[in-house]
Amino acid sequence: MTTPEIPVLIRDPWAPMLLVGVVTLTLGAVVLAWPGRSIVFAAVMFGVYLVSSGIASVMFAFSLHVPAADRVLLFIVGALSLILGVLSFRHFGGAYAVWLLALWIGIGFVFRGVAAAATAISHRELPARGWAVFLGVISLIAGVVVLAWPFDSIAVLTIVAGIWLVIIGMTEIISAFATRNDLKKAGKAFAGMAHGAPQRAA
Repeated sequence: MTTPEIPVLIRDPWAPMLLVGVVTLTLGAVVLAWPGRSIVFAAVMFGVYLVSSGIASVMFAFSLHVPAADRVLLFIVGALSLILGVLSFRHFGGAYAVWLLALWIGIGFVFRGVAAAATAISHRELPARGWAVFLGVISLIAGVVVLAWPFDSIAVLTIVAGIWLVIIGMTEIISAFATRNDLKKAGKAFAGMAHGAPQRAA
């Protein structure tokens, strides 16, 4: 006799997703409130975002029960986001300051978008899969926009990136709660199957 179990993939913890979403939304609001403070302020704000999202990706790489290829992708994305976050903390002076910061932010968005979309598309049983794909697409678009936009000042860069942070943060929060709801439904369904299994076996 076997007892049904919840597939290991859908035991994805939603709390880190919610935390990253709150941090992202907060940072977006902060940079929109003070868009022209300085290159240092903007670099620190976006550095915090990249570091927090990088840590979350590394955590998922070790906690999600997914194929090795997906684990490697998540780990690489997380590690690169951490590196970009650390680089963003540095003060870049001169004419290349805005360009370098836009480069770090844009690449960070692209990395996260590709990882989120690829993981969601390749695993149909992932909870809140549609929201995960949407988040990946939004992050990817944000990265492309930031990389392609000809920014002429740090103020313009922070406004554009801040808007994208708010959008991504809201999407991450919604995705986290959707994941939580899906996990609860799955847990109840599998609990019912487990409860009914001995009766059928008897």
